[in-house]
Amino acid sequence: MILPQKLLYISQQTPTASHADNILAACEAGCRWIQLRVKQGDVTTAAFEAMDICRSYGATLSINDHPKIAKNVGAHGVHVGLQDMPVAEARNIAGPGALIGGTANTPEDALAHAAAGADYIGYGPFRFTSTKEKLSPILGITGYNQLMAARPGIPVIAIGGIQLSDIPAILDTGVYGIAVSGLITHAPDKKSLVQQILDSIWTNS
Repeated sequence: MILPQKLLYISQQTPTASHADNILAACEAGCRWIQLRVKQGDVTTAAFEAMDICRSYGATLSINDHPKIAKNVGAHGVHVGLQDMPVAEARNIAGPGALIGGTANTPEDALAHAAAGADYIGYGPFRFTSTKEKLSPILGITGYNQLMAARPGIPVIAIGGIQLSDIPAILDTGVYGIAVSGLITHAPDKKSLVQQILDSIWTNS
């Protein structure tokens, strides 16, 4: 499975913008891999809206936690958290061609996901982030070095409070790419920021 891009945007709903609004803005800014992450509200409606937007921009859509919804709306994949459905079960529901990711916070978690058939690992958090409740232990650069030393065998996406200046050091550990949410959501000039992120990723990959 070839991942769509080394930059993953994870959706947020903000006081003035829905998930669809923020996904549209991210796609307009140049993001081509989107994860819809709805923790409260109508996931199905948001998924159809997100799929329509992603289709228009040629972007890949993953849906967090809901493989049945991902399959029903024609999304490209699904991402499951540590406390959610196992990777193998998500694969059975979403189908053999689906892009399957799993959240991990330790090398053991990551290796288990890889053994279960995940296509990539979302590994974090890099640092504190207010985006996620019940935050797992902070990893920092040391945590990514430890994971890569364990040779997970599938691409690793770093996540959790990542800033533009963090990207070179993170990629130097050998991870595949990065995932961000608030960094793009709250950027006043999203297009410029996304281009800077992509430039940094390709310069340091």
